[in-house]
Amino acid sequence: MSIHPDPKINKSNVFHEPLASCCFDPITGYFRNGFCHTTPSDLGQHTACALMSAEFLNFSQKIGNDLITPVPEIGFNGLQPGDYWCICVTRWVEAYEAGVAPQLKLSACHYSMLSYVPMDILLDYAV
Repeated sequence: MSIHPDPKINKSNVFHEPLASCCFDPITGYFRNGFCHTTPSDLGQHTACALMSAEFLNFSQKIGNDLITPVPEIGFNGLQPGDYWCICVTRWVEAYEAGVAPQLKLSACHYSMLSYVPMDILLDYAV
């Protein structure tokens, strides 16, 4: 059974405009629909559309979230630098604090990121 976003969930980006797609190849998002939609059941809040870098991927792997290694049994081919992916906003904040935060596609970042990161910082990381 696939999970679909609740149509009542706000689908705005950090500019309070309609949320743009993050990536369809690889297909990303909590709902695997290409968007960084979220819902209360998304405990990680996968709301940051991030451009993967080697530094961020290595950082994430070292702290326990391996996004590099393929997991074919769940259809995950692994990520590489240059891919876009909806990551947890708290992981982005951790990477920011460690000096390895990836750039962001702000038109595809869910507006709820603003509860964690001020707009001036987001703008500094815009692709």
